[in-house]
Amino acid sequence: MNILQLPLLALEAKIREEMERNPALEDELERPEMPAPSEAEGDRELGREEGSQEAEAFSRLERLSREYDFDDSDQSFGRPRQPTGERDAKLDAMANTASRPESLHEYLMRQWHFVELPDRLRKAGELIINYIEDDGYLRTPLAEIAEQDIPPFTVDEMEEALSWVQTLDPPGIGARDLRECLLLQLDMIDPEEEDDPHHELARRLVQDHLSDIEKNRFPAISKATGASIEEIKAAVRSLRKLTLHPGSLVVERNVPVIAPDVIVEYAEEGDGYTVRLARGNSPRLRISDTYRRMLAEYRGDKEAREFLKRNLESASALIDAIQYRRNRLLEVAQEVVERQRDFLDYGPSGLKVLRMSELAEKLGCDPSTISRTVADKYVQTPRGIYPLRYFFTGGTESSDGEATSWDSVKARVREIIDQEDKKRPLNDDEIAEKLKKEGLDVSRRTIAKYRMQLNIPTARQRREF
Repeated sequence: MNILQLPLLALEAKIREEMERNPALEDELERPEMPAPSEAEGDRELGREEGSQEAEAFSRLERLSREYDFDDSDQSFGRPRQPTGERDAKLDAMANTASRPESLHEYLMRQWHFVELPDRLRKAGELIINYIEDDGYLRTPLAEIAEQDIPPFTVDEMEEALSWVQTLDPPGIGARDLRECLLLQLDMIDPEEEDDPHHELARRLVQDHLSDIEKNRFPAISKATGASIEEIKAAVRSLRKLTLHPGSLVVERNVPVIAPDVIVEYAEEGDGYTVRLARGNSPRLRISDTYRRMLAEYRGDKEAREFLKRNLESASALIDAIQYRRNRLLEVAQEVVERQRDFLDYGPSGLKVLRMSELAEKLGCDPSTISRTVADKYVQTPRGIYPLRYFFTGGTESSDGEATSWDSVKARVREIIDQEDKKRPLNDDEIAEKLKKEGLDVSRRTIAKYRMQLNIPTARQRREF
């Protein structure tokens, strides 16, 4: 079950780990297949050529077990007791690994060293930089930071130090809220160099009307500022050039790597789809022939045979678990593709209701097995890469009795909003009424929930002037 729920990258890491600690496992592509030993071969004297080879292999195994602490209870190798003098592959890999990128803190401190200030202000600035978060904001109150030194800094000292920190690159760094972040960036812009006639209006909008901009209240802003709607729209366009998270300009956000476990492609013949598993970089595991031969060779050595037997059983269990994972994952993926054919043909609006309990009943297993099978797995389709769990969804019944998934309804809500007249955007009641005419009885509250999940603003905020 543990192997079953591992996604592809985690499975690859698990296999590499097991291959490092269990010499009974090997990649079948690394060695040619050797004939399995017969009982007669197991009885040959060690002085013969093949016996000598096995003795040499077992000697290496003995050196390995002496070099590592071996615990009979967990059948694993521990840390080396002493250096062997041989090159360590892991150390070589670490030496060849690219150095980590510079952090935001390091980037700011490197600049701070060149700012000429009295020692006390310099120290206060260093403290402040330590509290700046990766997105560039300073969310810890200055009074709290001031207490971190003895004697504590005064509020005036912290404010002055912060003003210097906020002159560092990138613009907007050290801001305590969005308004301050945008104002700091605007202060760094020379309107004459940028040839921006709306610079001052943009600054005034941030200073006094940020909430109105968020709520799309352009007429109210126009009345308060005396600027026309077109001037306000131009000023807002200039604000869109600013960044909301200045720290992200320095620190790359860690986006998890997605490796699909299942690949769905158009069939070369007919109008169907083919389903296959992605192998990735996983080696094709097999039991080491050398290990098999040693087991036959050393049948008289109880301790050696127990050592070999434990590793062989562990290796065999891992291979069986990986094969079970492949079979179950392929089986589930094929069922999903069959049931969600409309999604593949027409997109998210074609999603059908599919519950894990239904699939478990059809495949003769427990729903928890289906849940483990699809956990953290991704499927690559002609329409993009999706979590496998995405295709399991509840839903509602349309007026013609057909089950429609909630994700399909959500996709339809987005389509309706994308096609609306932006000068007269639809409110949630009007969207619900449109769906009702299409045979889907969905409440206004549900529409509002889906709209928020899709990060779509209200009708008032979507209106264009």
